[in-house]
Amino acid sequence: MRLAFAMILVVSLTQLGRADIVVDFEGFPLNGSGVFNGPTSNAISTPGPFGGNDRNGTFAVSGVEFFNSNNDLYGSWRGFAVSNHTDTTTPGFSNQYSSFAGTGANGSSKYAVAYADGAFFNLPSSTLLSSVSLANTTYAALSMQTGDSFAKNFGGVSGNDPDFFRVSLSGFDGLNGTGNSIGSVTVNLADFTFADNSQDFILSNWLTVDLSSIANSRSVSLSSASSDVGAFGINTPTYVAFDNLTITAVPEPSSFALLGIAGTGIALWRRRRCKANSRRLLEGPTS
Repeated sequence: MRLAFAMILVVSLTQLGRADIVVDFEGFPLNGSGVFNGPTSNAISTPGPFGGNDRNGTFAVSGVEFFNSNNDLYGSWRGFAVSNHTDTTTPGFSNQYSSFAGTGANGSSKYAVAYADGAFFNLPSSTLLSSVSLANTTYAALSMQTGDSFAKNFGGVSGNDPDFFRVSLSGFDGLNGTGNSIGSVTVNLADFTFADNSQDFILSNWLTVDLSSIANSRSVSLSSASSDVGAFGINTPTYVAFDNLTITAVPEPSSFALLGIAGTGIALWRRRRCKANSRRLLEGPTS
């Protein structure tokens, strides 16, 4: 009985180190607009560079803190927003909150939209990054597909222009995208650099991205790069849809200590049991 209990304890503690947490946005409350773009409840106001006040803060989902900035004069935002929009056909800025896949990851109804440059999220302590699902927004995808008043169509008239749109997720050991660099993972949301034009693509579905190379990050910042650059920077709309961030909970040291105690207890119990059996064999049967 004692052995069975100890074994159950060991198995239970071992499972603590394998607890995956999928951070999605299904439980995030949205109003009738189907969008949350700030301000957050903990926002702090600072003067905006072009007028008004930037209200900077974070909103939390499953312990992960997502940065959001909302300007009180223009209603503009940076960082992360949350959306349930599904419009895959309307071009332009007015459709900035729709996933080009038409849903969230795995057909879910809600997801985040990141305005990539300057967006970051903070991870809970004692967790490891595993993966995330990314997709184009309709605004970015149709801009790359057909061009607009600000950006070119990818591939150009000939289809041979080596265009690309990429987002990088860079890990840091400090909060808010600060501290020492852990590394980065770069994802092509559109790639027209192939010698064979038939391989060129604009991502139209959700893509699961392996983040194990930056697993030990405490925060992750997003940045974008595009072949279409003008006098004021990137012309391609620098948005990305974001869902199903998967992290793994790591047991606290006290849990490992308890695991060690349980293992030691099992070993001692088995040793005593073996000694008792050996003694009975030496003494022989009793009358």
